[in-house]
Amino acid sequence: MPDREIKVPNIGDFKDVEVIEVLVSAGQSISKNDPLITIESDKSSVEIPSTFEGKIKSVNIKIGDKVSEGDLILLLTSNEESKEDIKQKPKTQKEELEIKPVEQKKIEEKVNNHFNEKNNSGISLASPKTRKFARELGVDINQISGSERQGRVLESDIKNFISSKINKISNKRETQVKKITSEFSHSDFGKIEVKDLPRVKKLASTYLVNSWTTIPHVTNHDEADITEMEEFRTSLTDIYTGEKKKITPLAFIIKALVASLKKFPSFNSSIDDIENGKMTVKKYYHIGIAVDTPHGLMVPKIRNADNKNISLIGKDLKEVSELCRNLKINKKELFGGSMTITSLGGIGGSFFTPIINYPEVAILGVGKSYKKQLFINGKFVPRTILPLSLSYDHRIIDGAEAAKFNNDLK
Repeated sequence: MPDREIKVPNIGDFKDVEVIEVLVSAGQSISKNDPLITIESDKSSVEIPSTFEGKIKSVNIKIGDKVSEGDLILLLTSNEESKEDIKQKPKTQKEELEIKPVEQKKIEEKVNNHFNEKNNSGISLASPKTRKFARELGVDINQISGSERQGRVLESDIKNFISSKINKISNKRETQVKKITSEFSHSDFGKIEVKDLPRVKKLASTYLVNSWTTIPHVTNHDEADITEMEEFRTSLTDIYTGEKKKITPLAFIIKALVASLKKFPSFNSSIDDIENGKMTVKKYYHIGIAVDTPHGLMVPKIRNADNKNISLIGKDLKEVSELCRNLKINKKELFGGSMTITSLGGIGGSFFTPIINYPEVAILGVGKSYKKQLFINGKFVPRTILPLSLSYDHRIIDGAEAAKFNNDLK
């Protein structure tokens, strides 16, 4: 029985994609199309299936490895014949000689393309995918000189452009601020372990640093009396079965937030073009929800929350949270939000300073509810109180408007 090499198939333009799951082991018998590994790209996670059936002789990769098209996954003992077994006619010397001039011509064209100027309109040529890539990174593609014919811009050109900008900024900072370095390493004081950051946290760190360093954050702390809301929530029952409905308080908070956003549209805006005196007011209500996963914090969106009832919002919350925890969420679902809610209610804590999810201009932090004695109608009564922490961009929202927003929300 011949040994078959199972390799990574064509995965598009992606290279060095991380292996997040190995679903088989040596000695295991598998069938054709059985999943072997799961790889994770910037957009999604994908299972790679087997192209043969048989018994696994050895597995050549492990979790955390970086793979590309053609990399060996495993060796398989199989009775099946593959297409590779069919001998192909070798190329003749004449055919090889005919190919070389064509390849040489392509190389010369590519070199010459580096010196081509932009088209007369001054607008860089690029594919829709490349333009989207530039928009996501906040880069004006018309400022980039493309390396392809007629100045067509590639993703590699965008990366090189950003890298050159970062290097300029880094060199400028180095001349202004001297980096503080420790005289001793951590290992000088005991045993340590150096680990790789989870991929989600590495991606999020760039956005967090950008938000914290470019947005003037101000946080308004307040408390909401949710006694009646909790009584209503815990009293909900199914009209058919009579069983109690379990709906998270977050669903009610989302509905309340949408109502306040309609009254205060500046909270549902973006000012990524503030240098030109422009602000973008959104007419949709997509609420971001911070989801704590083993891989890091992710912020999927509840789309069109203004058109959904409490039950449907609660259902959507469960679905997107599960997709995030399993790394099955579509990358696009992490963008295009109106405002974000981050809740510590299930963990603990009261007030904190949540970081705004750029390019949004505000974020609502929700603490853990607690009982508090309030003086109402001449006597103290126990009430259920919910801590609120509203961080906002002071360039577009002032303190008075933030206080009014919180008052309306609660």
